[in-house]
Formats: sequence, structure tokens, C-alpha cells
Amino acid sequence: MLLTVNALKKSYSGAEGPVDVLRGIDMQVAAGDTLALTGESGSGKSTLLHLIGGLDTADSGSITLNGQKISSLDDAGRAMIRRNSVGIIFQQFNLIPSLDVMANIAFQARLAGVFDPKSATELADALGLGAQLKKFPDQLSGGQQQRVAIARALAAKPKLILADEPTGNLDETTASEVMAQMLALVAQTGAALVMVTHSPQLAGQMSRRLHLRQGLLA
Repeated sequence: MLLTVNALKKSYSGAEGPVDVLRGIDMQVAAGDTLALTGESGSGKSTLLHLIGGLDTADSGSITLNGQKISSLDDAGRAMIRRNSVGIIFQQFNLIPSLDVMANIAFQARLAGVFDPKSATELADALGLGAQLKKFPDQLSGGQQQRVAIARALAAKPKLILADEPTGNLDETTASEVMAQMLALVAQTGAALVMVTHSPQLAGQMSRRLHLRQGLLA
């Protein structure tokens, strides 16, 4: 099993005391699996994604990725896991404004020591970015920027891709196109994909779906 989450709990400080966000999450994701995480706002979807990606730490429970318990690692250890094994696609794209499209695509792959110019160019072409490689993020449409973010995550050859509302800023037609391209590329690489989404249509394109309600999986 590529990813195993056991009894995961997380709370935050609120004005009236601790607020329980995750109240004991158990889940497993196999290599090649595509999983949609759905639920109302505030149900803990993004929190769970951030914990799996090592962007935050849990109060208790464990997260094991590819045989390594990342929940017990320090900041540097979690950063290494993100660099080498996890690709993260954010709703806000998080591209580097001073880098052109190809440099943005190459960024994480270079950090991980796996950058392959031929593979990166093929990824860009597959996502319809072949003519945009010398442009900068502010010269691209929202759909093009999201495609760059997807290519950047895939270029690093991660075992697990985490996507937080990756098409939330796109119109419905563009979102469907981008999602189809992402799923096709993920299938080619054999990576697992865990995606937070509010869209039943997008969730329906994934192989599995889990619903979060009040910090628990339903």
C-alpha cells in the first residue's frame, strides 16, 4: 500500500478553545489509485491533504508513505519527502513569477535531481503548453497556469500527487479539459492521485471517492 493513514487527529485553537478538525481518519491509497475527497467547507479536506503532504503535523495518529512514517519526521524530513515523493497542485497555482513556463515546470524536478528536459517537453506538449514555454506566468490564462502547475508536479516523477481544488479557479469547460489531461498523464506515470474537490462531476472521474463530514470519513 502506497499511503496508509491511521487514527489521524488534528485540532486548532479557537476563540472558545480547541476545535477538532479531524477526529480519527483511517484511509489507504494504492499505487495508481485516484481518490476524490469530498465534503462541506470546514469538514477537514484540505487539512487532511496538508497533513499527508507534510505541510502540517497531526496531534496524533500516523501517516505512512511508501513504507516511511512521515508523521514522525521533523520539518527537514518532511520537506525531503515532499521534494522526492510528493507532487502538490494548489488551487492558486503557486507558480514562480520570475521564471518562464519551462523553468517553472523544471523547478521541483531539479530539486529532486530527476529533471529530464525531453520528458518535461513531452509533458508540456501533452498539456497544450508547447508554444508557451518561453512565456511567464502573467502572460498565461488561468487554464494555462493550472496546466503548468500540473506539469511541474508530474515532472518530478512523484509517487503521490495531492491536488487541492486544482480546477476551482477555472470555468467548467476548461476544468473538464484540464482534469482529463491530468488523469491521463497520472495513469501513464503510475502515480496515485488524491484530490480535494467540491465538484461531483470531477469526483466521478476518479476511481474512488471518500466523503468527509465533521472530521470523519463517511
